[in-house]
Amino acid sequence: MGGAPRRSAMAAAAAPSSLLLFAVLFVGRAAAYGDGPTELHMHAAFFDRDGDGVVTLSETYGAFRALGFGFGVSSASAAFINGALGSKCRPENATSSKLDIYIEDIQKGKHGSDTGSYDAEGRFVQEKFEEIFAKHANTVPDALTSDEIDQLLQANRQPGDYAGWAGAEGEWKILYSLGKDKDGLLHKDVVRSVYDGSLFHRLAPNWNSPEKEKLSA
Repeated sequence: MGGAPRRSAMAAAAAPSSLLLFAVLFVGRAAAYGDGPTELHMHAAFFDRDGDGVVTLSETYGAFRALGFGFGVSSASAAFINGALGSKCRPENATSSKLDIYIEDIQKGKHGSDTGSYDAEGRFVQEKFEEIFAKHANTVPDALTSDEIDQLLQANRQPGDYAGWAGAEGEWKILYSLGKDKDGLLHKDVVRSVYDGSLFHRLAPNWNSPEKEKLSA
């Protein structure tokens, strides 16, 4: 097993991510997803605190606070994420705020220049995930250093896809900051736990239980 993720490191992250900072708890809406929610649906559902399938701006802010971010980063992250994804992940007949993110359509928010570990429907692709470490874990098997993450990002960049570059870099840099061990290694099991959201659920276990957690302003 890899090193234990460090909750305290989350506060050091300097920029928001587009997708990778969603986590798992999506119960009661499986019928909306055919055979059930994909890993990407579960990844996104942590922000949906009341379980109604819609992530509001205030829920995004609250989730960041629960994960250990301060007021400034939480506010900026909520504005960035809901602003970027609200219009993309929105049914045609939706009448709520344009900043609301509908989890059933979260796959529409996928960006380019990524690893391909989610397919177009948001399902986890084991082969693509394994390629990450087969190609880039050159120092320690099944773990990535900061430099190797930089190499991964460079290798996945599609020409002219500046938005995808920024999204991928934000995701991986924040993941490294929160998940690396004391030796500066981001282990494979930690990375895997991001794709179904379970890492974030472990870091903020009470977020989806409003009666148990009181967040400071």
